[in-house]
Amino acid sequence: MFIRDLSNPVERLKGIGKVSAAAYASMGVERVSDLITFFPRAYDDRTEVTSLADLPEEGGTINTVVSITAHSHYMVAKRERVLKITAKDLHSGRMLTLHCFGRAFMESAYPVGTSWFINASVTKYKGSWTSSSFTLGAKEEDVGLGSILPIYPLSGNLTQKTVRKNISSLLADRFVHFDDEIPSALIRKHGLMGTDEAIRQMHSPSSMAAQAKARESLAYAELLLMELDLLRQKGTGNKKEQKSKAGPLERKLMDSLPFKLTGDQLKCLDEIRQDLDRGQMQRLLQGDVGSGKTLVAWISALHVTAKGGQVAFMAPTELLARQHAEGAARLLEPLGIRVAFLTGDVKGKGRGYLLKALKEGQVDIAIGTHALFSKDVNYKSLSYVIIDEQHRFGVEQREALSQKGVKPSVLMMSATPIPRTLAMTVYGSMDVSTINEKPSGRKDIITHIVDERNRERMYQAVGVEFQRGHQAYFVYPRIDDEGDSNLKDVTSMHAVLKEKYPGVPSALIHSRLPEDEKMRILDEFREGRLMYLVSTSVVEVGIDIPQATCMVIEHAERFGLAALHQLRGRVGRSDLQSYCFLVYYGKLTDEAVERLKVMRETNDGFIIAEKDLQIRGPGDFMGSRQSGFLRLKAASLVNDTELMAKAREDAGEILREDPGLIGLDHGMLRTLLADPERH
Repeated sequence: MFIRDLSNPVERLKGIGKVSAAAYASMGVERVSDLITFFPRAYDDRTEVTSLADLPEEGGTINTVVSITAHSHYMVAKRERVLKITAKDLHSGRMLTLHCFGRAFMESAYPVGTSWFINASVTKYKGSWTSSSFTLGAKEEDVGLGSILPIYPLSGNLTQKTVRKNISSLLADRFVHFDDEIPSALIRKHGLMGTDEAIRQMHSPSSMAAQAKARESLAYAELLLMELDLLRQKGTGNKKEQKSKAGPLERKLMDSLPFKLTGDQLKCLDEIRQDLDRGQMQRLLQGDVGSGKTLVAWISALHVTAKGGQVAFMAPTELLARQHAEGAARLLEPLGIRVAFLTGDVKGKGRGYLLKALKEGQVDIAIGTHALFSKDVNYKSLSYVIIDEQHRFGVEQREALSQKGVKPSVLMMSATPIPRTLAMTVYGSMDVSTINEKPSGRKDIITHIVDERNRERMYQAVGVEFQRGHQAYFVYPRIDDEGDSNLKDVTSMHAVLKEKYPGVPSALIHSRLPEDEKMRILDEFREGRLMYLVSTSVVEVGIDIPQATCMVIEHAERFGLAALHQLRGRVGRSDLQSYCFLVYYGKLTDEAVERLKVMRETNDGFIIAEKDLQIRGPGDFMGSRQSGFLRLKAASLVNDTELMAKAREDAGEILREDPGLIGLDHGMLRTLLADPERH
């Protein structure tokens, strides 16, 4: 049988009652198949003797034999009498003190002069080894010596002993044998275990090497099924390579730019252009902040408008949509392109005129928010949909806009890059174009980590930039000082900064301001009439001010890596040297230290994205999953990139040779992929 065939509720298993079943359900274990794939989170390797002599100074776990040398007692709070057992490690000759809280019976159970096997978590106290967490037994198996014990996640009334017993009794059933889920040829090719052996080694490993091979085998099987599922969604037909030249409008725009496009921009444009000529494109354009994705999008849009098609460009916020609309107007209207701006705030007669123009084809490019797919919005010939900051939209929103046309081509853009192998999997039904190169002349941003108690030197450094005619952002996590929080806010700090920089023009900008007010402030900042903005994270994306060279982020320890990188990306957008100051407060957590260290050490968004994935895990990149096989049990999208690449290569080869999976060795793949219950 396949693992997924064990579909009975766990409550039907012997030894699992309603209370335990509820505890399992809280961890996603509802069916017997879920229990089989409820893998340990760690292992306690007790296969070898570990004596006190083997431990580092900070302590650890011992598996050894001790002789009881003495009993004594001492008093603790509320006059509780505690038994203290002194024992000698017979392998090292060193002494160990065992504190028996609430276990007075041990005095008679373990008399002086007797010897016992022991497993204990040991630390040093005043130079002596001590433990209050230990197990003593007459035989090795009583304390698990000679075995590797699985450590499972727990919930409710579940204990390690209970979970181990539930799973081992299930696997002991002589009728339970798991069929392989991948072709035998691939098992041999990669030196993997069969499914049945791998499952048993995961729950009761004969060695840690065997457990590692078992995990690799199960992870590869998951990844192969996932890649097959995604590649079949995408289609495996070979795309005929064809030359696709830039049209006159595209060349005219590129020739008018005061700089040359990077090699990556030209490569991505060529990939997008070929897809547009084929029709029904589904492509992700990813690149670091400031890499020029939006310019690529506008040039590619001209390829569509030149043929009479309409383009819809959707951004997640009105502020960002307005920024894009203004940029498009400057670039494209001189070429005769008719650009319109549409958000939920566009109402009345103006909205009526705009909707009529869209329906009659008098608008070439519509730029806006989710209002672009409102019920009353109709297009004459929507051929191309561009979605900026795509991760901020759900799949349903993206599809709703696509349905406004007749299978329009779709380009999603993301400034939150992820490693290419992972991108090919997460966006498995799409093609991926990546811009790695920075525009010519850009310098790495110098990042400083600042203890808030040492902020004066930072203020002085920013002041020097003002004297040079450069601009700055000061970002805070909240708008005002309402509530009990000790976080600094934009309202209070704007007053402080005006005292620090008297006569230097500035403004507040945050989410509560009307959109028109935000745009007025940004226009003044762009024109150099304001030297600094005091802001919340509303400036995280879409703000492009070449003269801005300083980004100050207060309470940086509270921001995630992606947000820190996006905010820092508001500076360094010209050939001027730029700086970012990450101001932290109080004692940092280990995770916060790691985030700030990454920001100081690199400007590379792809490296930062990888570190972010390692710190917080992959999460749900797509807003809602495209494949049920993304619910991985053994594999990791973060740590198994090499295995993922192998699986993707093998999946592609299988589908090229046997698209219908009708071959004798592919029957199990067809079965597993066809049954929606197995997704």
